[in-house]
Amino acid sequence: MKKLVIGILAHVDAGKTTLSERLLYLCGVIRQIGRVDHGDTFLDNYELEKERGITIFSKQAILKTEDMEVTLLDTPGHVDFSAEMERTLQVLDYAILVINGMDGVQSHTMTLWRLLERYKVPVFLFVNKMDQNGTDRDALLTDLKTHLHENCVDFGRTEGDTSTEYLLDPEQMENIAVCDEKLLEKYLETGSVDDAEIRELIVQRKLFPCHFGSALKAEGVEDFWNGIQKYTSEPQRPEEFGAKVFKIARDEQGNRLTYMKITGGCLKAKTLLSSRGKQSLPGVKQKQEDWEEKADQLRLYSGAKYTTITEADAGTVCAVTGLSRTYPGEGLGIESESELPVLEPVLNYQIQLPADCDPHQMLQKLRQLEEEEPELHILWDSQLGEIHAQLMGEVQIEILKKLIWDRFNTAVEFGAGSIVYKETIAEPVEGVGHFEPLRHYAEVHLLIEPGEPGSGCQFFTACSEDVLARNWQRLILTHLEEKEHLGVLTGSPLTDVQITLLTGRAHTKHTEGGDFRQATYRAVRQGLRKAKNILLEPYYEFRLEVPAETIGRAMADVQKMQGSFESPETDGTTAVLKGTAAVSQMRDYQKEVVAYTHGTGKLFCTLKGYAPCRNQEEIVKNTGYDPEGDLENPTGSVFCAHGAGFVVPWDQVEDYMHLNSGLAFDEMSGESWYDAVDCAENPGTAVENASVSRYSGGKNGKFSYSGSYEEEEELQAIFERTFGPVKHERTAFQKKTVHSTAPTVRYRQGRPRKEEYLLVDGYNIIFSWEELNELAKENIHAACDKLKDILSNYQGYRKCTLILVFDAYKVEGHVEEVLTYHNIYVVYTREAETADQYIEKTVHKIGRKYQVTVATSDGLEQVIIMGQGAHRISAQGLKKEIEDTERNARAQWHEQRQSSKTYLFEHMPEEFQAQMEKIRLGEAGEE
Repeated sequence: MKKLVIGILAHVDAGKTTLSERLLYLCGVIRQIGRVDHGDTFLDNYELEKERGITIFSKQAILKTEDMEVTLLDTPGHVDFSAEMERTLQVLDYAILVINGMDGVQSHTMTLWRLLERYKVPVFLFVNKMDQNGTDRDALLTDLKTHLHENCVDFGRTEGDTSTEYLLDPEQMENIAVCDEKLLEKYLETGSVDDAEIRELIVQRKLFPCHFGSALKAEGVEDFWNGIQKYTSEPQRPEEFGAKVFKIARDEQGNRLTYMKITGGCLKAKTLLSSRGKQSLPGVKQKQEDWEEKADQLRLYSGAKYTTITEADAGTVCAVTGLSRTYPGEGLGIESESELPVLEPVLNYQIQLPADCDPHQMLQKLRQLEEEEPELHILWDSQLGEIHAQLMGEVQIEILKKLIWDRFNTAVEFGAGSIVYKETIAEPVEGVGHFEPLRHYAEVHLLIEPGEPGSGCQFFTACSEDVLARNWQRLILTHLEEKEHLGVLTGSPLTDVQITLLTGRAHTKHTEGGDFRQATYRAVRQGLRKAKNILLEPYYEFRLEVPAETIGRAMADVQKMQGSFESPETDGTTAVLKGTAAVSQMRDYQKEVVAYTHGTGKLFCTLKGYAPCRNQEEIVKNTGYDPEGDLENPTGSVFCAHGAGFVVPWDQVEDYMHLNSGLAFDEMSGESWYDAVDCAENPGTAVENASVSRYSGGKNGKFSYSGSYEEEEELQAIFERTFGPVKHERTAFQKKTVHSTAPTVRYRQGRPRKEEYLLVDGYNIIFSWEELNELAKENIHAACDKLKDILSNYQGYRKCTLILVFDAYKVEGHVEEVLTYHNIYVVYTREAETADQYIEKTVHKIGRKYQVTVATSDGLEQVIIMGQGAHRISAQGLKKEIEDTERNARAQWHEQRQSSKTYLFEHMPEEFQAQMEKIRLGEAGEE
């Protein structure tokens, strides 16, 4: 018997719960079909769900047939409760997407589709309410193909088909075969498509079966269920234990329930479960420390009732008691932690408590609700002593009021809502944190870079373990992940940044774990104070349907909101306007639409993401946030002198710091995710640095070291004083990076070298050299060939082993390829390996044994290779070295060709020259 977990999703009022009731009745779970308007459905058993007629909490039911057992998960359809729906998607084998036949594909439907695509869930579609007047089956199928996927295929019966067995006709077979090229070739030869092939296409999301009917009147539902039984297959499940937590709830007795899907192996009652050894994904915060608890009881819920079991096999969805530290999205066993959810709250409300209510006790109670409701974010404002909640919308407020009253017998009110802002940075910056009160010591240097919009906060390390021990590096990364870092404009959460550990220092005797926590936090804040900061606000993607005569009013309103929109589409008497606008401008616009369209207009809004705030200065001024007054997030550092610690302001930290990361913001690529945005720079606080300049070339927005010979010597001395001598031979092949205004740097004379290697990052050089960059815009292959010729000539003069490395990591299935081009080696990396990774790997292998130099303008790469004992040279430095080499070669050639005359004595050894000179003078005979 195959075991499946199937979720049912829909836009609100599409008939999702009614379809669930019909399926429960078909499988014999219930004897009488309930109705949403009567408040007697099997799954919507919470009082508020009965009153409002909407699903608020996801619930499950178990359906059994002769050869299949299905755990059906009914998810909320209202957009305010979308976060719980998104958590459920991570445990589904298949999904049923219900479409309202009267409305077709709506804005929230497309959001659901994108989420299903993100989590790679195979989908069956059921178009409901086809019994109502005005529904058009062909038009709806076209709508599905246009807005969802072109491979939506009608699997329903054709008109006039009265057969008892559910079969596909030849036209449907042909439409299925068109979805896959190989299957189409087979179909043209045999004229048939096997059921197994259809199942495989559905699993691969190349085919989306569509059924049309009416759940209320039982039209098409039985065929739909037969199709699910026929065209689904149970996925392969590993033998090793794994489970994914997707929901936290409490039963009537207050017992904490952890809902999870067993993805591999089995779970027995009284088993010890642990989070040890689990690694969170980049950008995902570590919720808490490792834990180990016993799974007391395993419950199988179906509606409001449950049965206890002693063992849950793979594919089972069960509720486990006895676990107090789990959280939605957590992976147990072999399962990894889930990615950050796409949907998140955008409105911030103050929770107003009764006068006799202790806010601290209430905060602890609300934390319980926060566990159960992923879309609810509870915040504590320590300065004002207030509790705030971040919510998805106003419908959720009413639900929360009722929940708090029922659970804690406390009547609360919600203040006026405000927008949830976020902050990011426009340009890279280095942050330094130092914490050294008496008998404590830690220093941390962090590189803070802008990240891709929507990427959150990601944390990396580029620090060698020879510089800072691995345990300290892990501790620093843990401290970065454990805290929600705040920006310095409004105190809003920091997002869309990449934070990289550059270097750090610990004391063998005085450093403790808490020291690095303080140094890390202060490094982030110090970097943000130096940075150009951007305030972000949430944006809606909207679809506005209004009568054609009011489309002008709608367009004018969107322009007033400083939004953007596409050309309006007109269909008879209705016009459709699609676009984006800030949540702050559009949150109350629904009421206006209803007013000027006399109730006929519809506005569908979906959170698109965050974008720069257009009135940043006004918002920052009204917020009145003082980063220096935020004592919980200090920006300065603590140093020690004469046996006592003292605080150094953030703008003076670099004058006192003990380390120098060696990072110079000299050739910075200006890749900006937010173009034409006025960034906020702390007025009067910018750190002046004469050596800082901007650069529009380079690769991937990285940095490049740059400086004169004297600056390079000083950097080398600092590096060796701090981390010890770099273990390599100082031989003739040692190139120093040069500034464009610095004199040419010559190789130092030294003892003969054994073997020299020069590794060149090909695309980094191409995009850094102006002439090659221009050529690459026309033909990248021509630019590569020209670079190979230049380096081939250079190698002929330098006589080193030259390896030119090109990225091929995006070429699917590509294996590492090493070619010989004249006198140099050309390497094309394998799939999923960048040129940076190949160079790091090679330097690690040979950096201590041979004389190795790496030519790149990637600043982080330079930090890493220097720690491996290699030299580095920037793209511009290599260019200047090649030009100097060519100039020297020409000068030597011209010097040898100064005279066109050839003398007999000129190429003879000195002894023969003297002998021949005596003969010429007649002196040889006299001897």
